[in-house]
Amino acid sequence: MVLALAGCALGGAAQAAEHVNLLLNWTPTADHSPFYYAKAQGLYEKAGIDLTIEVGKGSGVSSQRVGSGGSAFGIADLPTALVARSKGADVVAVMSIYANTAQTFYWLKSYGVNGPKDFPGHKIGNPPGDASRVMWPAFAKAAHIDPNAVSFVNISPQAKLPSLKSHAVDIISDFYNEHDLKVQAFGDDLGFVRWPDIGLNPYGNSLVVNGAYLEKNPKLVEDFVKISQKAFAACVANVDPCLDALLQATSGLEKPTQLNQWERIKSMMADKFTTTKALGWIDPGRMQSDYDLVQTYLGMDKPFDVNTAFTTRFLDESVKMDAAKVKY
Repeated sequence: MVLALAGCALGGAAQAAEHVNLLLNWTPTADHSPFYYAKAQGLYEKAGIDLTIEVGKGSGVSSQRVGSGGSAFGIADLPTALVARSKGADVVAVMSIYANTAQTFYWLKSYGVNGPKDFPGHKIGNPPGDASRVMWPAFAKAAHIDPNAVSFVNISPQAKLPSLKSHAVDIISDFYNEHDLKVQAFGDDLGFVRWPDIGLNPYGNSLVVNGAYLEKNPKLVEDFVKISQKAFAACVANVDPCLDALLQATSGLEKPTQLNQWERIKSMMADKFTTTKALGWIDPGRMQSDYDLVQTYLGMDKPFDVNTAFTTRFLDESVKMDAAKVKY
């Protein structure tokens, strides 16, 4: 797999390296490890890409930054990116990471919450740019509750668990890949609902690019996408070197925790398209459904053709998600 990754970068070594920024959706965790792995292996560098990976502050922020040209690439929840595009952000999805949404709400049963029907009157803690806050009206309507019946409290990603434990908030939003941390912290008192449980399963985190940058640098974008796609496939096959690269580049993470996260991440990467068409595939039908979801529950400031908001032409169709590696 490493040889295959290197092969897709041939021909770029002789050109001058171009600085490229990748803005994450949040702080680095296992789902970002393929980017760190490919960078540590020198694969972006061989393609003439001098990559900087920047910590993010939410999908709303990354969509806006990429859409304004402040970062060439980013990671963003796809419905959130569609919202940003309707507001004028020039953002295009080029590869799905989560074919299934990771959005989940967590609470403690001892706080009197046993499901979404009990959310009204309670405080939900998350950062302002959190995708679940952007998409909250869609969740509320799908759960048949008043979207204005809750209050939001601004907290950092790192403060979610402490805020829930101290009762500073009653509910938090988080990604399902970090589910094991909640179980360890709260045990049987933990309650949760994944968005697919109430019929909402839009695309989740995806690799996005600035549209003008894409038009100006199609070869670089193709190289970046193919290298990243194959890095994800390599990490599905053997995640150890990928997590090692992540841990070497960041601080405050523990490998056993990240291994648990990666197992859940693989389940969110797999659907009938990523396992048969290509890892990272974005299906036009699902994208239209996501567009309709946003249009119905949030409205579009400026409606647009959803087919202009994504492309799969840079994906290598010989690289597919290995469903046999999925445990959850």
